Amino acid sequence: MTEYRLEKDSMGELHVPATALYAAQTQRAIDNFPISGLAMPAAFIKTVALIKKVAAKVNMDLGGLEPVIGNAIIDAAQRIIEGQHQDQFPIDVFQTGSGTSTNMNVNEVLAHLAAKIAVGLTVSANDHVNMGQSSNDVIPTAIHVSAALECQKTLLPSLLHLAETIEQKAASLDNITKTGRTHLMDAMPVRMSQELGGWALQIRNGIDRINCALPRVYKLAQGGTAVGTGINARPEFAAKFANELSAETGLPFTPNASFFESLSSQDAIVELSGQMKVIAVSLMKIANDLRWMNSGPLAGLGEIELPALQPGSSIMPGKVNPVIPEATAMVAAQVIGNDATITIAGQSGSFQLNVMLPVIAYNCLQSIELLGNVSRLLADKAIAGFTVRQDNLQQALAKNPILVTALNPIIGYAKAAEVAKAAYKQGRPIIEVAAEMTGLSLEELAKLLEPVHLTQGGING
Repeated sequence: MTEYRLEKDSMGELHVPATALYAAQTQRAIDNFPISGLAMPAAFIKTVALIKKVAAKVNMDLGGLEPVIGNAIIDAAQRIIEGQHQDQFPIDVFQTGSGTSTNMNVNEVLAHLAAKIAVGLTVSANDHVNMGQSSNDVIPTAIHVSAALECQKTLLPSLLHLAETIEQKAASLDNITKTGRTHLMDAMPVRMSQELGGWALQIRNGIDRINCALPRVYKLAQGGTAVGTGINARPEFAAKFANELSAETGLPFTPNASFFESLSSQDAIVELSGQMKVIAVSLMKIANDLRWMNSGPLAGLGEIELPALQPGSSIMPGKVNPVIPEATAMVAAQVIGNDATITIAGQSGSFQLNVMLPVIAYNCLQSIELLGNVSRLLADKAIAGFTVRQDNLQQALAKNPILVTALNPIIGYAKAAEVAKAAYKQGRPIIEVAAEMTGLSLEELAKLLEPVHLTQGGING
């Protein structure tokens, strides 16, 4: 069996592919969990490597790790952080609930690489790479750190870009008035800038929600080791680790006030996921509004035309679909589903350990990535480039019988209802019917029913 080598762990010997950088415990996990084919996200693996790098620095500073071995681990970890050897982390998401398999996968790869760097020395995955650590504090820490990093790198900048794009589009459409809709039925007029302004605030509120959740994500489990007591970690380790990690990332990480909370629960990530669910709901609303406004172009509302990005049908020539809003809606559905998974997994802390950590990590990071990516697409490929069909807007607005609402203070609700019903039945502009059925002149009515004035609130006239 020349394509394999023999590796040994506490349970005995087994064959590992000769070219693999990992060892026995990783191979056991590969054999034990052929479930989904979904590996842990690259962002998560890189974060575990970052934890190992920082831990090695701290352990050297505290005198527990030989500098030659510690620096070799740091060099090896940096390679993983830079994206090398990602094929060496194949363990399925659906594995042991503590994530021990992934922790040992990283430990083994780093030990293998470090041994090549520190020629002639033995580097132990457990004793050196995992010094002062446990899977039970490494994996919760990696969840928090990877989520915080990806929020700062991907999600928050993308949401800000979307909010700014909507605001810029709104400003350019401030002079366009359209029929408002409630219950999908004609309502009082609104300016398109007002409509889009609502979208923009939804997204800015989403940014605020993420920023409000992150302070609890910055609190780390590292130093709690196996059950929260800090066994086998030096008393100074947790604080030094958090300080060093903050220096590496620029984020304000601190040890959690209770490692028991960190290991036994994932409340901070459940909270973050819940805020992402709200953002998903916002995106779904915006996407659906765009789809309705774009519908037609003849038999729908036809208020706007989204950029034509691709043919919309394999059988109907010339058909173009609102593909970006549709993709956005699917992302929103996925994120809402991810939140349900994270919610269930978050309550799966039995006594001193949550045992659904890998699926929490996978779903949380997927939600961050999906929301970040689709927000930019929605901004750049849908909102920034849509055009307004003013002819359709004005035709619907002129015949909108609900404009008669502005006459309520003058002619009363009952009389206004009669005018509205007559205008709708006759298919005529409300101003003409109102002139016939009330004592108001066309000049007075033109002022009272001017759609732009009606978007400004208050009593018109």
